[in-house]
Amino acid sequence: MRPIRVLIVEDSIVFRELLVQNLNKDSVIQVVATAKDPYEARDAILQYKPDVMTLDVELPRMNGIDFLRKLMPQYPLPVVVISSLSDKVFDALNAGAVDFVAKPALSNRAQLEDFIRNELLVKIKIASTAKISNIKKTVMMQEQQSLSTKRSNHIVAIGASTGGTEAIFSVVKDFGTDIPGVVATQHMPPGFTEMYAKRLNDQCRITVKEAQTGDRVLPGHMLLAPGGDAHMRLVKVNGVYQVECKKGPKVNGHCPSVDVLFESVAKSAGADAVGIILTGMGGDGAKGLLAMRRAGARTIGQDESTCVVYGMPKVAYDLGAVQYQEKLGSIAGRTYALLNKM
Repeated sequence: MRPIRVLIVEDSIVFRELLVQNLNKDSVIQVVATAKDPYEARDAILQYKPDVMTLDVELPRMNGIDFLRKLMPQYPLPVVVISSLSDKVFDALNAGAVDFVAKPALSNRAQLEDFIRNELLVKIKIASTAKISNIKKTVMMQEQQSLSTKRSNHIVAIGASTGGTEAIFSVVKDFGTDIPGVVATQHMPPGFTEMYAKRLNDQCRITVKEAQTGDRVLPGHMLLAPGGDAHMRLVKVNGVYQVECKKGPKVNGHCPSVDVLFESVAKSAGADAVGIILTGMGGDGAKGLLAMRRAGARTIGQDESTCVVYGMPKVAYDLGAVQYQEKLGSIAGRTYALLNKM
């Protein structure tokens, strides 16, 4: 099996060398070149033709986001962004990056090496399988949908991972204020979920916030599971939907987990829910979506042709959890159609 050829773009020589040393320890990774700025990176891409590039956002001569915007139309390449806690990472994802990791403090070498082995390596391997053509694919605008009535007793649940930040936005931007309460889990590090929720809130018609225990799930609102060490669950208290965010071990390698959310929706909302599983590696959410379907909920899976990584939706489809497979641009419309029949 040919190794995954990696280009590292990082201006810190210390961090760059740490990345090279630790990534090369993995048998399926080969660091073929490094670059300290986008101009060196451009030359290295043409010379070495890497399979994946890691990219710092803050770089000399040109920042990583502008570089991505220039690079992707001419030379589409799977990119994993390494970023400090900043909403610039979402600009990078919008510009075509596959995924990102949160940059650790450089002062603790043991933490750095653990980050490289257990986070960055995984993201690089996932990125090497991504369909780059689907990252910035133009989505056909759907006709404006509307509900015949507001359904305060209904729930829409969404789960996603790799490629999910743009996929969730593509769905939620077509939701109007008449949509029932939405709960969503996107695999993301702590801190970034709050910024992502604020970004969605600014760009969409519905109100979006990072969830806290006790938040009510209201029509026209979406609650996003906070990144970190807690799972988000839907609960019903005195006939009112709320969420609870409680610490717990990882499920399917993730915290928060889509399975945990979906299983709680199956238990609390039953047939009064619509479940949506979007792009992502692995199988998190598949069993939970099956539980939702068995409880009478309607279920939707993103189709292979529009997924960045057709993992989670495929596992769900193969389990029989998906009733309707839809292209990304059709999911909001299908959601409205299902809700209008409930």
